[in-house]
Amino acid sequence: MRLARRLEDSTALDDLSSAVRGVALALVPSHGRLREELHGRSLGHALHATLTDVPVGLWTSAAVLDLVGGERSAPAAQRLVGLGLLSVAPTALTGLADYLDVDRRARRVGAVHAALNSGVSVLYGASWLLRRGGRRRSGIAVSLAAYGLAGASAFLGGHLAQALREPPAETALSDGDAPDLP
Repeated sequence: MRLARRLEDSTALDDLSSAVRGVALALVPSHGRLREELHGRSLGHALHATLTDVPVGLWTSAAVLDLVGGERSAPAAQRLVGLGLLSVAPTALTGLADYLDVDRRARRVGAVHAALNSGVSVLYGASWLLRRGGRRRSGIAVSLAAYGLAGASAFLGGHLAQALREPPAETALSDGDAPDLP
């Protein structure tokens, strides 16, 4: 937690934060229904947190196959890595939409989170290419490095969601309308 707090206070991250903000402004609609849906308004909670499970789940499955599945599981593991890469764009877009609505301290942490996730994507892309080129062991090694980096990024994402994030201003369900769950 101390690391995340230090990132929040680091003015050295302001240039990176501005660059990420520029990307977000270029990709995320400034208003309207699409922007609201990128926040998950009709779901009643943030969409980004939900979508992160998709690439992480696919890459976790690939790691399991890589570590215990043997050579026969190589094609499936490669497909899972590729599917994880395909799921990055919508996940990142929802994160960028959220990024535009947080304060400066959260943007600093978010910028590092985005940079780490960019590195994760590059590494998984390299892993997929290595596997496709017949260099499975190298691909596995690169995937495992990417998975570790994804864990560090997830820590920061969790900090953003729990310690810094304010609840959405409008959700589909108010507190009184929330369904009772067992």
